[in-house]
Amino acid sequence: MNTLDSLPQAPPPETTGTTADSGRIWHVVSCKPRQEAVAETQLRRQGFEVYLPRIATRQRRNGCWREGVQALFPRYLFVRVDRFQQSIAPIRSTRGAVGLVRFGGEPAVMPDAVVAAIHARESAGTGLHADPARRFAVGERVAVLDGPLAGLDGIFASDDGEQRAVILMELLGKTNRVRVSRDWIARAA
Repeated sequence: MNTLDSLPQAPPPETTGTTADSGRIWHVVSCKPRQEAVAETQLRRQGFEVYLPRIATRQRRNGCWREGVQALFPRYLFVRVDRFQQSIAPIRSTRGAVGLVRFGGEPAVMPDAVVAAIHARESAGTGLHADPARRFAVGERVAVLDGPLAGLDGIFASDDGEQRAVILMELLGKTNRVRVSRDWIARAA
């Protein structure tokens, strides 16, 4: 898992009171696989304003759950350029970066409102987005991966506290409500 934990959190992107008319515009940078943090660091060193949205993740590897932090948009980050004072040419030769995302040969422009909306969904305490894979919808089919019921499927009914979930399972010829650790279930394939 690609973790970006070791990097210091960047301050939130400045999105208020600026427009494309002032010359400061957001572009999208395409990065090499799992090199978003490297590109972010190098672009900052070059004087660019950079925003790399991150997401808290929890993945099952080798039978264990692991916490981590990953780029919200793998292989992409945002860079704000003052088009009257900064050249975008150094971006394509920056370590970790491939270049700017382009449409019709022109660098794509990301509206300030979109960057602000992405930033607004971050947790105020951590600066991270929540992992949507940890949320289940009522009625969603889940598979039990661990514990005494491993290998069985059920239907997600509700959360039962922070670490437990209630699922409906067919056991002994009838539907039963079973409480299991949230770590034991995943979306059924």
